[in-house]
Amino acid sequence: MSKLFTPIKIRDVEIKNRLWVSPMCMYSCEGRDGIVGDWHLVHLGARAIGGAGLVMVEASGVKPEGRITPWCAGIWNDEQVKAWKRITDFIRDAGAVSAMQLAHAGRKASVYRAWSGNGSVPISDGGWKTYSSTDEAFTGYEAPRKLSTAEVKELVQDFRSAARRSIEAGFDAIEIHAAHGYLLHQFLSPISNKRDDEYGGSLENRARLLLEIVQAVRAEIGESMPLLVRFSATDYVEGGWDQEQTNQVAKWAHEQGADLFDLSSGGLVTGVKIPSGPGYQVHFSQSAHQATGAPVSAVGQITDAKQAEEIVASGQVDVVMMARQLLRDPYFPLRAAHELGVSVSWPSQYERGTWPSA
Repeated sequence: MSKLFTPIKIRDVEIKNRLWVSPMCMYSCEGRDGIVGDWHLVHLGARAIGGAGLVMVEASGVKPEGRITPWCAGIWNDEQVKAWKRITDFIRDAGAVSAMQLAHAGRKASVYRAWSGNGSVPISDGGWKTYSSTDEAFTGYEAPRKLSTAEVKELVQDFRSAARRSIEAGFDAIEIHAAHGYLLHQFLSPISNKRDDEYGGSLENRARLLLEIVQAVRAEIGESMPLLVRFSATDYVEGGWDQEQTNQVAKWAHEQGADLFDLSSGGLVTGVKIPSGPGYQVHFSQSAHQATGAPVSAVGQITDAKQAEEIVASGQVDVVMMARQLLRDPYFPLRAAHELGVSVSWPSQYERGTWPSA
C-alpha cells in the first residue's frame, strides 16, 4: 500500500491523497486589481486534473498593499470572490480540494515581477508605500513605514475578513502565510522586530499577531474547515528566527485552532547560505511534528515518486507539497501513482490515456 496515495482527513475535509500543490505566485493579474483570470483557471485547473489531492492557490493579499507585486492575486473584495469561485468550482469538479493562502507581504510588497523590472515599484508606476513591524528596509527595496500598535491590531480583522471571503469563494481550506520574510514572519523574527509594544520583544509578543490571526480566522471559518499555517523554520542567521521558536509558536497556534503546519525556510534576509539539496527541508517538518504532534507537510526539492513516498511513509511527515516539479509536469501525481503501482481515478475525459498503446 502506498502511504502517499492514502487519503487524509483534516477536520471535516477528506483529501484523496497526500501529494499537494504548493502555493506558487503567478504574478498574472494583468489588471493590477487582484482579480484572477483565465491564466489562473488553466494553471490551477491543470494541476487538479493532474491528480493532486489539494490545490493551494498563490499568496493572495488580504489588502491591496499586502500584495507582493501589483500583479498578484487578492481576496479583499467581492469582484475577487467571484473570480475565485469560478476556479474553486473547477478544482472541486476535477476531484481535488482547494485551499486559499492568506498573505500580506509587509516590507517585501510593492515590487516588480521578474519580467517587468527590478526592485520597488514607484508610486508613479502603480506601487505604494509599504509598512511592517519595522522601518528597516529589506535589502534592495524601499524602506517601510513602522506600524502603530493600533494599526497592527487592525490587521487581525483584515485576515478575518479575507477568510470570510475565501469561504464565499468556495475554498475548502485556508492557510495563513507566516513564512518567506513576509509580514507575519517580519513580526516573528527578532531580526525584523525590535518593537517595544505588546507585539515586540519576547517570543510571546512577537508571536502575538499571528496567534490573534489564527484565533480570529478559526472563529470565522467555524470548526469544520482545515486551517494551515506556513512557517519558515529558520532565517539561517544566528540570533534570528529558528526551529526552536517555530516549534513553540506552532504549539501555541495548534492550541488556537491551526491544524497542519507547512514548513519551508528562509526569505527574511539576503546573503545567507542555504544548505540546499533533495528534500533539504524535510527535517524542519519532522521537528515540528515531534514538537506539536500535529500533522505537517514538507516541501523543497521533492521531485520523484519514490522520494515522496519515502518521506510520507516515514510517519513523521503527513503530506508532501510540490512546486517546481508541478510546474514542469502538472500531471505528476497521475504518473507517480503509476510508478508506485497504485490504481487511481483519472478524469473520464482522460481515461483513454490509461489504455495500452494500440
